[in-house]
Amino acid sequence: MDKSYSEWDFDVVVIGAGGAGLRAAIEASSNGAKVGMISKSMLGKAHTVMAEGGAAAALANKDHRDSWKIHFRDTMKGGKYLSDWRMAKVHAQQAPDRIRELEQWGAVFDRTPEGKTSQRNFGGHTYPRLAHIGDATGLELIRTLQQRGIHTGMEVFMEYTVRHLFKKDGRVVGCFAYNRSDGSLHLFRAKSIVLATGGITRCWEVCSGSWEYTGEGHALAYWTGAEMGDMEFVQFHPTGMIWPPSVKGILVTEGVRGEGGMLTNSEGKRFMFDYVPEMYREEFADTEVESSEWVKEVVSGKLATKRRPPELLTRDVVAKAINSEKAEGRASEHGGAYLDISWRKSEEIKKKLPGMYHQFMELAAVDITKEPMEVGPTAHYVMGGVRVDPITQETSVPGLFAAGEAATGLHGANRLGGNSLSDLITFGKIAGEHAAMSASQVGSFEEIDEEEIDTVITEMLEPLGREEGENPAKVVEDLRVMMQNKVGIIRTRELLEEALDDLDDLEVRGKNTMSPGGRVYNPGWHQALEIAAMIDVSRMCALSALMREESRGGHTRDDFPSPDNSKWGNLNSRIKQVDGKMEFDYTSYPPIPDDLRNLLDSEDLMEEEE
Repeated sequence: MDKSYSEWDFDVVVIGAGGAGLRAAIEASSNGAKVGMISKSMLGKAHTVMAEGGAAAALANKDHRDSWKIHFRDTMKGGKYLSDWRMAKVHAQQAPDRIRELEQWGAVFDRTPEGKTSQRNFGGHTYPRLAHIGDATGLELIRTLQQRGIHTGMEVFMEYTVRHLFKKDGRVVGCFAYNRSDGSLHLFRAKSIVLATGGITRCWEVCSGSWEYTGEGHALAYWTGAEMGDMEFVQFHPTGMIWPPSVKGILVTEGVRGEGGMLTNSEGKRFMFDYVPEMYREEFADTEVESSEWVKEVVSGKLATKRRPPELLTRDVVAKAINSEKAEGRASEHGGAYLDISWRKSEEIKKKLPGMYHQFMELAAVDITKEPMEVGPTAHYVMGGVRVDPITQETSVPGLFAAGEAATGLHGANRLGGNSLSDLITFGKIAGEHAAMSASQVGSFEEIDEEEIDTVITEMLEPLGREEGENPAKVVEDLRVMMQNKVGIIRTRELLEEALDDLDDLEVRGKNTMSPGGRVYNPGWHQALEIAAMIDVSRMCALSALMREESRGGHTRDDFPSPDNSKWGNLNSRIKQVDGKMEFDYTSYPPIPDDLRNLLDSEDLMEEEE
């Protein structure tokens, strides 16, 4: 079989073409680096586009009381105090400038009557903070970054998948990829590499992610020896479509709730009043004093108050509340909850949420201006990922950087809605800048060992040459169903131990899949190659979830239903591959300095001396 390959040299290779990757590529190029960008899908089809609700930044356009300090506090509190406070500070301080920068580059945000960038309420944010373009904010962000990026001189490789990262003397020196269309092979020499590969949610049966989200970026970093962290924290977005089955998991933006959408159960009760955690009692509405009419007054702007509707609690709380209502027999017709915004004027809904209006009309024959939507939890985002330096975004492997969902640190145990888009542009810029600086300190390109290249190619082509074996699609299907049932929104020791055993069996099956038909347009081959990454990423999640014997943020143990600050309050899980084995331990971020600590709620915050 043909093992020939093309060769490319770039100062900085960016793997991933979403918001983080594009922003990194733009910044690296502006710092003088020759940049190559590798995209698994077509340019413009990034998961950033799915971020419909808005980008969180303390512009204080809707409420003058907002500031980076309040944004920092909300992020830390939403992350259950497991966020890297250094990243949370950088993010809160720099996000406003990144939004203004996008506007200077041509992004068309919605405006207030005074002509300022409009901002809307979102779960976990004290004030209206999300800059938005209807419910298509991510799409506008990608459009703007692509328009800016194509003029910087970067070279784009669309429909390429990276299979391996090369190291020499401990430093990253390149990567190997193949073209998904024609099966051609490609060697990229690089002086530094930025991982901006997004998330892992395709490992679950019900997810908002499309086919690209198989966790290969996480796996590449792990296989290369980079430290991974917080992989037990997977966010199940509370509102995905649940009917009809063909669209199960497709995201229903949190913007619906931000614009006044109310959640009810089969009995017509607004149940979120019953699920307000103690730590949020002062900030969220009380069922005894607040009503549906009150919500309408708040959303319409007629009533100024710091108290928010309980539908805008953090995503982990809302998702678990819907799950609890289902367990108590009060689910909607198809097993979720009803989300109703039909109290607003039809023209307002179509203006504020045009994507949602058309999505439900076309996919479910539901007119959201007249009737409620049916929604339920869907695997949406992983807070865990590659551990990075909070200032440079460099991983524990020199020359390898990570940004966006591929990296961990900012979101702790639970991400606030809207923090993802501002995360991408804030840390994408930082990663690109420092990747270019790192590359400038490297002399000539390193030659890569031919034997290592040959080994990578041989492994890649093995599924094509097998005459017997299992269909890779069946292995992937079984993996996703197993993860949904055993490492899903509610976990137990028994289920997690079973999951780890199941993953061992699935790994064996994955190594014996076959995909005949050649290298050109062969989706079975692509899927056979993805299985190893999906297995290792799933194992990281299951192992981390098994070890953390408490419930916190996106991680819920039915056998340990409460947070345990005395044992776990300051501990972040850490995983690294050593001699081919997955090694697990815990670590902590440095102590929070007093000036930032004073911004947080002392009664909720775990004291270090404990």
